[in-house]
Amino acid sequence: MTDLRAYLTSLDPETLAGLLHDQAERDPELRRSLTARAGVREPEPSTVGPVLDTVQRLLDSGTRADVAPLARRTVERIRREGDGAELRRALGLYARACAARPPDPVELADWLGGIAMDGRAEIDLAEFAGPLGEAGLARLRSHVDKARPDPVAERLHEQLVEVSGDVDGLVAILAKQLPRMEASLRIVRVLRAAGRTGEAIGYAARALKQDPAEAALADDVLGLRRAEFEAAPTPEHAEALIDALVAAGRRDEAAALLEVHRRRVAELIARRTVEHYREAARVLRRLRTLHRTVGRPADFAPYLADLVATHRRKARLLTEIRNARIALPKE
Repeated sequence: MTDLRAYLTSLDPETLAGLLHDQAERDPELRRSLTARAGVREPEPSTVGPVLDTVQRLLDSGTRADVAPLARRTVERIRREGDGAELRRALGLYARACAARPPDPVELADWLGGIAMDGRAEIDLAEFAGPLGEAGLARLRSHVDKARPDPVAERLHEQLVEVSGDVDGLVAILAKQLPRMEASLRIVRVLRAAGRTGEAIGYAARALKQDPAEAALADDVLGLRRAEFEAAPTPEHAEALIDALVAAGRRDEAAALLEVHRRRVAELIARRTVEHYREAARVLRRLRTLHRTVGRPADFAPYLADLVATHRRKARLLTEIRNARIALPKE
């Protein structure tokens, strides 16, 4: 400390003032203290909105100029002034500028790590994944691993796992956050994006049992069931989609799907074997239940009457329908 004070005392006033001014630019508390001691009013921070507008126009126009340095200086300036909305916008523009003219990935990783770890800015690593590349992501991962289990580092770790495409790793992280509904939603959407529909539906079903009124999750389930049915329009998938549509209050759409079961009944009868007649009767019994599910119980009787009239000479079929405990209409 004595040596440092002696060194500072040896500096000429202009050099010492320059060093102190640069530090005050980085330290808002020191800046306020010095301006108060000087008896001057600190000027209001100038708006950076026009600067961001200029950066955005340049990027939108596809300029060949390297606007990344300007965008980066703007990010650092906003961090000092503390405007969250403008900071998010500035970071997004800087990410675009980096994508257009990639900087050194390791240096970018060091800078992003410093920005994120001070807690003033929420970094979206997906925006920077391209410019960072494998080398930058590895460097950032080393910073994050050293800082864990700090909460900020944990959030960055989660993002690193996500941008790496490690679905199982991300699901394992999110599973530790259950039963929070936000975590359930993210797990469902991550699995859905990975094409793992069955697992996504399993998570969604468990979450809906905890909160049946969760609209966002119900919408996800409906989307999953629809995708599942479109990929394989079987009666089983149609039935699952019917349940989801009914839960969403869309009974008319659900009723239209009953045609899938009717076609299945016709296909089975056309095969003309005892086994297929028996299976057709089982589908008919399920179809009767589904008519009640969609709020159309009265529609089953006329459908069954037409079916029996068409196949009245197939005695074994009628026997199997009776064995399935379905009352045949009177002639």
